[in-house]
Amino acid sequence: MKLREHTSAGIRRLPWLDFMKFIALAGLLVYVLLLGSEKLGYYWQWYRVPRYLFSMDAGQWVAGPLLKGLAVTLKITAISLVLATLIGLTTAFLRLSRSLLGNLVARAYLESIRNTPLLVQLFFIYFVVAPVFDWSRFASAVMALSLFEGAYASEIFRAGIVSIHRGQWEAAYSLGFSMPQTYRHIILPQATRLILPPLASQAISLIKDSALVSTIAIYDLAMQGQSIIAETYLVFEIWFVIAAIYLVLTVSLSLLINLLERRLRTAG
Repeated sequence: MKLREHTSAGIRRLPWLDFMKFIALAGLLVYVLLLGSEKLGYYWQWYRVPRYLFSMDAGQWVAGPLLKGLAVTLKITAISLVLATLIGLTTAFLRLSRSLLGNLVARAYLESIRNTPLLVQLFFIYFVVAPVFDWSRFASAVMALSLFEGAYASEIFRAGIVSIHRGQWEAAYSLGFSMPQTYRHIILPQATRLILPPLASQAISLIKDSALVSTIAIYDLAMQGQSIIAETYLVFEIWFVIAAIYLVLTVSLSLLINLLERRLRTAG
């Protein structure tokens, strides 16, 4: 009984210990940063940063350039995430099908996407493909990100589907389920629990990779930051704020996925 109480008390203290460690590490990083900037002769001007996040106009809050860029980043990320999921799932189905043509198309897509840099793909779509279909910069960016992330998502989906025991398929067929019904009612619900963590990591990578769209003059968060730096020379302040915004986005997504994963585990 005493051992159990001692163990539970230790578990309750762990979050506070981790929090204190985090504060100590953050303090150390701030100290190193200030020491380095002092040796470089850099003078921090944090008081100039808030106006680029928001301002007051006639008693109302007005979004600054960084928040406007964040809205563009979120829009690109959300649309690309949906398309990447659809592309990845379709590619996984083609890989698992008995169609030779489907397998060849899926394999060609995966090898070409995974073995070339995202930046090259972005330029190719924007400068070569987009003029043919009259795509805008935004559409080109979304398509490039969707194809790139979809290639990695497809392997996540395929691994999750393959991991389901063969007996589940046989049981579904014995009940008269068709292939689509088997996927929908039997296989995918079980595979979701397995693919959710790696799929969340891929979504986080998508958020970070979206910064590359600034190379084709889309005024997302990164591009807005570059414009502000060109005007104000607040190099470290702006980039640190942008890094903090990306960190908040990725951590929030991780917490959301963890909550969803716990609910799925509880429901199961």
